[in-house]
Amino acid sequence: MNKPKKILVGEDSSIIINLTKSILSFDNYQLKAARNGKQVLEMLEKEEFDLILMDLNMPVLDGATCTKMIRELNDSSKSKLPIIAISGNMHNYTMDEFRRLGFDDFIQKPLDYDKLLATVKKFLS
Repeated sequence: MNKPKKILVGEDSSIIINLTKSILSFDNYQLKAARNGKQVLEMLEKEEFDLILMDLNMPVLDGATCTKMIRELNDSSKSKLPIIAISGNMHNYTMDEFRRLGFDDFIQKPLDYDKLLATVKKFLS
């Protein structure tokens, strides 16, 4: 049996973290959460992940800046990880802008169960 894929969720909202864990645990994904971009970078330094879900608006270090820093890492297994933006104000951005920021895709808040699962599976299947 394949080992579960590991997802790092960079999100400051407990509600979104719990919802994401609930949705993705049904498909045997393992989730770890970081409350800000600084914690995302710290966790990424210590562990291997298969995908990152990144909120754009977090305290300490926002998702766009954190994503830029990940893309600049020397470790290509980490710098090339799929990173999916999560945002409540996505209409402020185009897909080209998300890509320029370093994101591979995006999901609108409030999270839609089917969209979240389909987007994650697109990168991890």
